[in-house]
Amino acid sequence: MSTKAYVTGVGMVPFQKPGASESYDVMAAKATRSALQDAGLSYDLIQQAYVGYVYGDSTCGQRALYQVGMTGIPILNVNNNCSTGSSALFLARQAVESGAVECVLALGFEQMKPGAIGSVFEDRVSPFQSFDDETDDLVGSPEIPLALRYFGGAGKAHMDEFGTTLETFAKIRAKSSRHASKNPVALFRTEVTAEEVLAAKVVWPGVMTRLMACPPTCGAAAAIICSKAFADKHGLDSSVRIAAQAMTTDGPETFNAHDMREVVGASMAKKAANQVYEAAGIGPEDINVVELHDCFAHNELITYEALGLCGRGEAGKFVDDGDNTYGGKYVTNPSGGLLSKGHPLGATGLAQCTELVQQLRGTADARQVSGARLALQHNLGLGGACVVTLYEAV
Repeated sequence: MSTKAYVTGVGMVPFQKPGASESYDVMAAKATRSALQDAGLSYDLIQQAYVGYVYGDSTCGQRALYQVGMTGIPILNVNNNCSTGSSALFLARQAVESGAVECVLALGFEQMKPGAIGSVFEDRVSPFQSFDDETDDLVGSPEIPLALRYFGGAGKAHMDEFGTTLETFAKIRAKSSRHASKNPVALFRTEVTAEEVLAAKVVWPGVMTRLMACPPTCGAAAAIICSKAFADKHGLDSSVRIAAQAMTTDGPETFNAHDMREVVGASMAKKAANQVYEAAGIGPEDINVVELHDCFAHNELITYEALGLCGRGEAGKFVDDGDNTYGGKYVTNPSGGLLSKGHPLGATGLAQCTELVQQLRGTADARQVSGARLALQHNLGLGGACVVTLYEAV
């Protein structure tokens, strides 16, 4: 018989631009200590650790955690592209729910370089080859970096089908800046207007300006997951539990649909969200606060529909009506999201977790969503994997 997993401690370091951060191992150790302090727990009670990062040599997780303690526990390194942090959380939650262990650490970090993300291993076939080929066929424009073509292409497909405007994406970015202005650990805390977003450097005429893309970022975040029995035994906080969680990978539609929204995981997200709603016995209308994977404003828009926050083709109206922010239906990315908080690949999923746990505890200060009881997290990695997690205040 499985048991529910509780998030008893969370922590993160302020996100920084590449070149301005401490080394990955230092950031990771600090995030871990922060989560331990938040939980009121000593490291020697952690029974396993799942450690996520994308850019780094093997066993970076050990390098980071050995600075916290060398207790001989299993440390497993996880790499699932931009969904790495949530993949570590997924494994930690499974370990607790299965009864294999009672208390696990999920840690994620990234030390990134400036500029567009590129391949490290150029002497072998890329895991993105099929995605690149489909993007070349559907989008063309080889002079534009691939990441922009992936997500900009998905946004353009929505524009072409539903008449979504560039201003809508600008409104999403402006919203993220307003939220981030109240988040002390966000990278960009300056508010920008939709007009300023539109006036920023054009990176794809008619489709995207520079401010609609998230920045390369360095950072670390951690969460401690335990059983209710463990929390009670050690006097730990058990006010937030993982009510349901699902991970999906690509289906045939990713390439067979010949739609850039599918190439960037719209169906992965929809399937994962539906699995979570079914497992928890709720619908999207029951959600109070959402942290979703807004690596580009375009992906935030198509994810509204994938998660069922609005109907197909209704995302433009959803934004115009203010239903994605305070006073609307769902407060989306109160942290500022990837667009403003930053996107250190391996840390992102656990930073989202940190934000939502704080929201459900009622400790999010100026970002607090009043009366938040159910929180939804969406973390996407191309290549591909999508993790959707539902947290519940109990």
